[in-house]
Amino acid sequence: MKVTIFTDGAARGNPDGPGGYGAILRYVDSRGAVHEKELSAGYRKTTNNRMELLAAIRGLQELNRPCEVDLYSDSKYLTDAFNKGWIDSWQKKNWVKSDKKPVKNIELWKELLAAMEPHRVRFIWVKGHDGHRENERCDALATTAADGDGLLEDVK
Repeated sequence: MKVTIFTDGAARGNPDGPGGYGAILRYVDSRGAVHEKELSAGYRKTTNNRMELLAAIRGLQELNRPCEVDLYSDSKYLTDAFNKGWIDSWQKKNWVKSDKKPVKNIELWKELLAAMEPHRVRFIWVKGHDGHRENERCDALATTAADGDGLLEDVK
């Protein structure tokens, strides 16, 4: 099954302000009908990068069978990690970057890798705030969640 996931993360007062993520999952069934599902959640104290990762994680975790996934994000942090091979290097070097500093958000990177495991995922970067309809919707979901009530605790 082919699935498209659009994601975005947001944080107010980055770092350690409230934040949220938004994701849209879309697939076309065998009869040609388009199905969409929107996901979002807000957190009390977090960062934009953590929300970008969490959007991708939660989107992938929604899939209940192995899929071919095109995942669109405006986060170079997320897309470049895979498209430029950073993630492979980080893992080989025990989660240490080329500048000898530890990779941030290791637990989320590991959770993302686990969520990707049954799928074939292609990461596609889109320019944020540039009129891309689904990216704009994900941004609205993320910021609305960040500004909402009942914010969750981001356990780092």
